[in-house]
Amino acid sequence: MPTIDKNDNNYIYYWVGKQIKKYRKLKGWSQSKLATECNFTDTFISNLENNAFQTISLNSLYHIAQTLEIPVMKLFEGLEEEVNNH
Repeated sequence: MPTIDKNDNNYIYYWVGKQIKKYRKLKGWSQSKLATECNFTDTFISNLENNAFQTISLNSLYHIAQTLEIPVMKLFEGLEEEVNNH
């Protein structure tokens, strides 16, 4: 996996994807299960989690968080500390 530059504007997509994957796994769900529960495609969830940078709407992030039964802010938790500690 290529090194991710924390100063890159796309780092936020990497971080959020990592958080989605973490909370999905805590529920014991596959990517396919999360996709089905959110009514998204498997590819969409895979791209979010696997560093395939893309834009994502706030509505979609909120929907994913609701489906995972977490506050949407959990998807951003620790981001500032991570970026500022390089």
